Order: sequence, then C-alpha cells, then structure tokens
Amino acid sequence: MSEHPWFRFYEDGVPHNLDFADMPLGGYLENSAREFPDRPALTFLNRTFNYRQLKEAVDRFATALAGLGVVKGTRVAVQGPNIPQVAIAYLAIQRLGAHAVMTNPLYMPREIEHQWNDAEVEVAVTMDFLWDQKVRFLRDKLPVRDYIICSVPEYLRFPLNLLAPLKLKRMDPPTFARVDPEPGVHFFRRLLEASAASPPTVDVDMDDIAVIQYTGGTTGVSKGAVLTHRNLSYNVQQVRAWFRGLEPGEEVLLAALPFFHIFGLTVCLTWPVAVGARMVLQTNPRDIELMIKQLAKYKVTLFPALPALFNAINQYPGVENIDLRSVKRCFSGSAPLPEDVQNQFEKLTGSIIVEGFGLTETSPVVTANPVEGRRKVGHIGLPLPDTDVRIVDPESGLPEIKVGEAGELIVRGPQVMKGYLNREQETANTLRNGWLYTGDLAIMDEEGYFKIVGRKKDMIIASGYNVFPDEIDRVLMAHHAVFESCTIGVPDQKRGETVKAFIVFHPDNSATEEELEAWCREQMAAYKVPKHWEIRSELPKSSMMKLLRRELRDEEIAKQEQAK
Repeated sequence: MSEHPWFRFYEDGVPHNLDFADMPLGGYLENSAREFPDRPALTFLNRTFNYRQLKEAVDRFATALAGLGVVKGTRVAVQGPNIPQVAIAYLAIQRLGAHAVMTNPLYMPREIEHQWNDAEVEVAVTMDFLWDQKVRFLRDKLPVRDYIICSVPEYLRFPLNLLAPLKLKRMDPPTFARVDPEPGVHFFRRLLEASAASPPTVDVDMDDIAVIQYTGGTTGVSKGAVLTHRNLSYNVQQVRAWFRGLEPGEEVLLAALPFFHIFGLTVCLTWPVAVGARMVLQTNPRDIELMIKQLAKYKVTLFPALPALFNAINQYPGVENIDLRSVKRCFSGSAPLPEDVQNQFEKLTGSIIVEGFGLTETSPVVTANPVEGRRKVGHIGLPLPDTDVRIVDPESGLPEIKVGEAGELIVRGPQVMKGYLNREQETANTLRNGWLYTGDLAIMDEEGYFKIVGRKKDMIIASGYNVFPDEIDRVLMAHHAVFESCTIGVPDQKRGETVKAFIVFHPDNSATEEELEAWCREQMAAYKVPKHWEIRSELPKSSMMKLLRRELRDEEIAKQEQAK
C-alpha cells in the first residue's frame, strides 16, 4: 500500500498502517472508567453520569441481562432515541459478547417484525411509548421472549422527572406511556437497580459478532450487516489516529446523531468512550434550538453532524450572538457538504469541519479529509490508515478506472463487514475477492483525493450522457436563495431520462426557474441542467436528516401512473 498517492497528504503523525490493539468493544469503557473515574461520561438534560457510575450501570445491566438468559451470541435488540438507557444497554451487550441489533424507533410494525425475525432477537430493549403504540401488538409474531421497557423521564432529576411525562404525553404521537406489568415484560431502571454490578466473565474474541446493523432498506428489504468487534474496534482506532491532538478525559462531544445508525453508534458513542470524552445526549436531532443551547452550555469541543444540521445552525435566528467558539472539530458525513455551509459554520464557531465518507458495511468510516492538512471542498478526502480504495468499471466491476474518471468505489480494510445476515447471494455480490463493492460512483484525482458523484441507482442517463445528482445539488446549494436541493431523474420520451430538481428556498428569499437555470448553465454542461423544477417548503428526510431521493422518485412514478 506504500505506493498510494494519498499517503503524500497524510498529516505528520498519522501512520500509513496502525499497530492495532485487539480491544473488544467492552474494553474501552473499562479503560476510561479506570483512567477517568470522576470525569463526566454522559449527560442527559439535567442528569450526568461520571465514568465510574456509567461502568457500574453497565455492569448492573449486564448482570440483569445474564439473569434473563442472555449469553454470548444472544441477539438483543435496542430500540430508542439517544437516552442513557440505550447507551447502557449497548455497552452491556458488548460486555456479555451478545449481538446488538440496533433498531430505529421510527420503524413501523412491519419493519420491526421483519428485522427482529430476521435477526432472531430473543430480548428487546424498547421504549414505553413504542411498546404501547407498536411492539405489544406484535408479540405473537416475534421470537422475543423478554422485553425491557425504558422511559425517557426515569433518568431525569427533579423537577424534570415530574414535568417530562406531562409534556411527553401531549406530543403527537405521545412519547410517554404507562405500561402494565405482564409476563415477559420488565422495566429497565427496576431491573438494573435489583442487580449486582457483577456480570459473568465472558471471553470475547475480536472476530466475534458485535452488532447486526440493518441498512435503511432504500433498495429493497432491509439487510443486516454483520459487524465484528474487530470491524468496529479497529475503525474507532482508525478515527482516533486521524483526529490527532485530542485530550483524553477532557473532550466534550454532542451526541445528536442517533445511536441506532452506524455513524452515531461509532462516532457518537464508541469513539468518545474510547477517549474518555463527555457525551451530551440529544434525543431529537431536529431540535436545533436545543442543539445550539447544548453546544454553548456544555462547551462542546467535538460535533459529528450532517450537512443539514450545520446548515440549520447557520440559519438559526440570532445564532451569531451565541458563543459557540468551544467547538474545535466537526465530522461531516452521509451527504455532500456544500462549500458555503462549511465556510459559514467554521466562521461562526472557529472550528474545522472534516468531511468524510462511510457505509453501514464499513463500520462506517472509510475516508476523511485531513484535519489540519489539505482539505478539498467537495471531496470525501483520503482513505484512513490500513484502508485501500479503488475506482472500477461500474458495469463489469473489474478494470480499474483511470484517474479523473467516474466509476464504482470499492473498499478493502479491517472495518469491512463479515457479510449480510442470512443473505449469501447478496453477500457474494457485494464482497468479491476481499473487496466491498459500495454501489457509490466516485472519482479519484491525481493526488489521491476521492469525490463521490452519486449512487449507481441514482445516476441519470439523459440522451446517453451520465448525469450525477450530487453534482447538480452542489451547484444549486451554492445559489444564495437555495436552502436545500434534491435532484432526481424522471422518464422522458426523447432523452430516456431528464433532470428534475426539488428546491427549498431560504426564508424570505426566492428565485425564478429562469434564474436557477441560468445559474446552472454558468457552471455545468447543458445536458446536466434541470429541465423540470418543483419548489417545496420542505423535502423528505430520514431520521438521520438525510434527503430521501427514493421518496421523490416514488412520488413521480405515482403521478405518472395516475396520468395514464
């Protein structure tokens, strides 16, 4: 790997290859509790655990799980927002060598039923309101024998513990519910407090499964990526090596990205535990007012986020009068980061945003821009240590594409998954000769920096030309009136496909379709310029605040069907 061009742009002190520590995931908490016992570990509104208290809670819950028959290899689902119980449950599962099945709380009953049956979940940690609204009605259809019910208020201090239920019950839908006792139903806090902090000793190997992480299901039925302790632990060590200069025991990280997503699980939970950082939890990443308050109040130094969150903070009224200068390092992923959003946020905070790239199947981080070295706007940066990346022909998947040409990005490294659960053919299609075929289209320049230009499934073929939606959206997002843009291909009798852009304007700002078209023509070839426009007040987003092209495509297909 020493011949790779990207090594020339590694920062001093970042090795090409790491001397990895064989540290199962449970070991990170053990280390931080020993080194920083009195340092804050986890803050949730008005409640804070130090590392000693967090370890005790994890040990107690691991004892409780063992009492319910959880052993090495047992599948345990964890379904909830970023609250202490979710972090405690996940860390306890790793302590026992069980398999965590992180589950999106926004899932509908059909999705829960598929995931928990596919993973053969035996124990599920879920929320009181999710039990009341979705899970209880599925009991006869699931393999789960024990349910552990969490409640948002149970780890809040007075007076929030009394006020929160009143507020949460008034939400639509409610996020608090009273759950009646019944066989096989347990309550998180009671279970933990009734258990000793003495879980059984379990020999966890680096190649043991740690997490079955389900993909979003945007291309069909959701698949479970099987991630080992080696995959996840080594990826944390890769990220730690890349972000040099962190002060163990002193950093404060805002955990707004959900733990049920692999980006949040690794970068907002395991990574901060590994460096003894304080995690400030936020249950709702769409609550920008609370996010800004927490950034300022807790003097947050590390802020992993998405472009949509950076953009929302930039646009928040009066944010320029709030001191956010404590923020030092930000990690951006999951979507392209527009240059003006990056520049505005960095000017606002004095921080550095590092744009990177990853996948569920890679634990997730593959590439990142240097933190203090040469960053290239619009690029996902350089492969992390011990990570090899190539660009190959998207059709055959064989010949390597020339520098500067678009092709499919493939990855090889210790963070690459073991395979998909119960899906041998899809595993064989995705993992070939030690390489993970990502389905992402990318370009590598002469200096070894990579740039994502789209997904194979999103690529638009207009009059025989390949058009990449991400490129168009970057151009549109640079227009002063455009707040968000999402571009798709729609059927066209003459061109095969043509380009349609969905636009959200900044408040109190707008532009005509002619102005937007002229802006695009100045910066792109004519065949890339959108032929159709639709102005909206908002665009569909996932729980990770990621724009959902799939929903827009489905809407267009439905419109065409109705028109026939």
